[in-house]
Amino acid sequence: MTATAFPTRKDSEEVFPAPIKSVEVGSPAERAGVRPGDQLLRVNGQAVTDVLAYRHLLSQGKASLEISRPVSLPFFATPQDHHTVKADTQAQTFTFEVEWEDPGLDFEEVLFDGIKKCANKCDFCYVHQMPRGFRKSLYIMDDDYRLSFLYGSFVTLTNLTEHDINRILDENLSPLYVSVHAANQELRQDMMKWWRLKVKDPQATQIQGMIERLSSIDLYTQIVLLPGRNDGDHFDETLDYLTSRPNVISAAVVPIGLTSHRTNLPDVRTFTSEEARDVLKRANVWRRKMLAERGTRFIFPSDEFYLLAGEALPSEEEYEGFPMLENGVGMIRDFLNEPLPPLPARLPAPKKVILGTGLLFADSLDKAVEPLRSIENLDIEVRALENVTFGKVTTVAGLLTGRCFRAGIQPGEADLLIVPPTTLRYGTELMIDNTSLTDLMQALRMEVKPGGSTLGELARVVLEGAASSGPQFGMSAHAAKESSRPNEPFQS
Repeated sequence: MTATAFPTRKDSEEVFPAPIKSVEVGSPAERAGVRPGDQLLRVNGQAVTDVLAYRHLLSQGKASLEISRPVSLPFFATPQDHHTVKADTQAQTFTFEVEWEDPGLDFEEVLFDGIKKCANKCDFCYVHQMPRGFRKSLYIMDDDYRLSFLYGSFVTLTNLTEHDINRILDENLSPLYVSVHAANQELRQDMMKWWRLKVKDPQATQIQGMIERLSSIDLYTQIVLLPGRNDGDHFDETLDYLTSRPNVISAAVVPIGLTSHRTNLPDVRTFTSEEARDVLKRANVWRRKMLAERGTRFIFPSDEFYLLAGEALPSEEEYEGFPMLENGVGMIRDFLNEPLPPLPARLPAPKKVILGTGLLFADSLDKAVEPLRSIENLDIEVRALENVTFGKVTTVAGLLTGRCFRAGIQPGEADLLIVPPTTLRYGTELMIDNTSLTDLMQALRMEVKPGGSTLGELARVVLEGAASSGPQFGMSAHAAKESSRPNEPFQS
């Protein structure tokens, strides 16, 4: 989305007009004449960069909001009570005031000045491995601390300025989610390869210094492990440091994610079963230590490590509320937590159902739905689908595309195809390649439904045609990327 500059009082001031999506009925903004399509320019004379800054300025008590209206819209306002309205016919702007109350504005975007971009060229970056032809938002290398606070997306901190750091501390933007990868500075730099010209403050690249400077901010951390790089003794070194910091709440541990599209990128590989077992062995030593010392297991390996190692998943209690669910930590255990409902002895008519999933989860899902095979007239099959879009090395269910389902399932071979809800873009029925469920239904000549986020819900979709509740997690930074404008200030 491209914004335009608006006349203002200061010739060189950067202004980021924030399009207003809706206005709450009966709110101060509605009484002041604000309408959807108007744009917020300033609060208390200050340009506003995002919804967090907007809320922070409102929290100070009395606020004057400057609104701009495109010339094509009618311009009028009705001042009431203490909400003063001033019309500026030359600039097509007006202001209104509120005191200790919400103005009632909902914005099109949460970031008014655009997404802050990544300053790194990590050996394991997934964006660099993306095939061509997908929607533009999937190629945005975002690294924005505001999205980390709002939606739990992981940031590296290497692109922060002194202003950003002070703002995090002053506004107490806690918790944040930080990608650490290695506590050893030289190793971290070798893995992440930040661009010198994109780093605004060299101190921001010093991960230990940043964690300690943000001592008042709770940090959920992430370690992406690469075999032969930051695993083994380096992994222990990183955990030794992270567990020593009171403001670090936990560390998620995930293996490198690969695709078959690694042109002109460093040679890296996935973990072997033996290497995955070593990761879990080392993690478990620290988990026991931290449970005894801090009452939390602190380190949470992702599901892939348990599946690769051939080890049983931890119990629900060991995930401690699933704080890293969207990061692939505990998704299978969470799925299995709701058991199957009471099952009928038979269905009134024969029904063939295919449960499409990725190679990694197929065996676990097959065992979980085994009781359904006792139902007469129900033929249920778990179909492990090769990822023909990202390559065989990509085995997670959430990255299956419409192309994968069309390649792995023959038209008309079942009555119902169930796809993982994680394959769908949040709030839509579109997959990552923009294939819709309707497109699949027409191509495969069968009913297509998203599965449930739990085993019990999946069974109800199979047996009763119940609607899926969708993925276990909701609005994310990816959705913000879908709607965000370029990160470019506007001169006014």
